[in-house]
Amino acid sequence: MEKSGSFKDLIVWQKSHAFTLMVYKATEEFPKAEMYSLTSQFRRAFVSIAANIAEGYKKKWIKDKLRFYNIAQGSLEECRYYIILSKDLKYIDNDEELNNQIEEASKLLNSYCRSILNSLNL
Repeated sequence: MEKSGSFKDLIVWQKSHAFTLMVYKATEEFPKAEMYSLTSQFRRAFVSIAANIAEGYKKKWIKDKLRFYNIAQGSLEECRYYIILSKDLKYIDNDEELNNQIEEASKLLNSYCRSILNSLNL
């Protein structure tokens, strides 16, 4: 469980933030016609991951904390779809790096949530 400090100390947040920066760079190459549709949705979903981790970090109640982390996990799954769609539309050539990053973030988030739940059994 968190002691003091900042959400920025969490490895899961650091990975999610780095991933968000990667997605912003990748979506710069999307067609201009996608600016207010796929590009916007893709970016908002990725921002939501790190933002919900940050918001949940200082929540005092475990239920509230886990709710925000669950929303982050939902955004991760939404992003998995946007990667598939972007690849199928040929907006991205290599989805492997994005998929690897999202898988790592998902595993870290799941582990973090499990550690919070396990701390209740003490």
